[in-house]
Amino acid sequence: MALIGVFDSGVGGLSILDEALRQLPQHDYIYLADSANAPYGEKSSDWITARSLALCKHLASKGCDAIVVACNTATAEAIKQIRAALDIPIIGVEPGIKPAAMQSQNGIVGVLATEATLKSDKFNALLATLPDHCRFIKQAGAGLVPLIEAGKADSEETLELLGKHLAPILDAGSDTLVLGCTHYPFLKKSIRKLLGDSVSLIDTSDAVVRQLKRVLESLPQDAHSAKRSSVLFISSKNDASLLSMSQDLLTSDLNIYAIDSALLGEVS
Repeated sequence: MALIGVFDSGVGGLSILDEALRQLPQHDYIYLADSANAPYGEKSSDWITARSLALCKHLASKGCDAIVVACNTATAEAIKQIRAALDIPIIGVEPGIKPAAMQSQNGIVGVLATEATLKSDKFNALLATLPDHCRFIKQAGAGLVPLIEAGKADSEETLELLGKHLAPILDAGSDTLVLGCTHYPFLKKSIRKLLGDSVSLIDTSDAVVRQLKRVLESLPQDAHSAKRSSVLFISSKNDASLLSMSQDLLTSDLNIYAIDSALLGEVS
């Protein structure tokens, strides 16, 4: 079995971890949440790159065989530098605008993401490769990540803010919505309240984990183990409530056996 690191600015990457636990239950995981610094979407490119690189190096030092950068903003700003610095497989995430363009029936696609992702060279380079007939309504989800981090994904406060962000997307007639931040799948319930079932939601968790699976199959593997996955949860924020919230957000039955902010003491 492999040891897989999963890194995010906070709890959003749990949407990726949850899918990984479903598809790859035989492996062990270290989940690193930089919750003390969430959200990343409003920080500078240089800061995001330096911090993401430091945290991925920390995961590599713990013996991870592969790392998933389960943060759209960190992927957009830092994935190239992380891959150059580490000699293990690094899997990133990016908004699913390509499958959205293929799936949309009317050619109008909403993209809800962080400001940093929408402004990044990586995102706009990908956007430039897509067919001209598809129109993308880009909307920054300012304020949503802190609410999710506070355990308020299903609150009226979040619903109200989400409604404001989705209004331009809805008014444009979008039939497809890209969830361009790994935190946003935890808002699906609220999004459905606002948009109904007529708008398709694009979440890239499954595609990311399938890529992780392909990468792991190319690595030397130990004999298959029937034991349940164990997850070491590391957070830069010393808040025990994060553990309870994380277990609530995950649908998989698993062993989360530690939450340890002290392990990040040497990371600057």
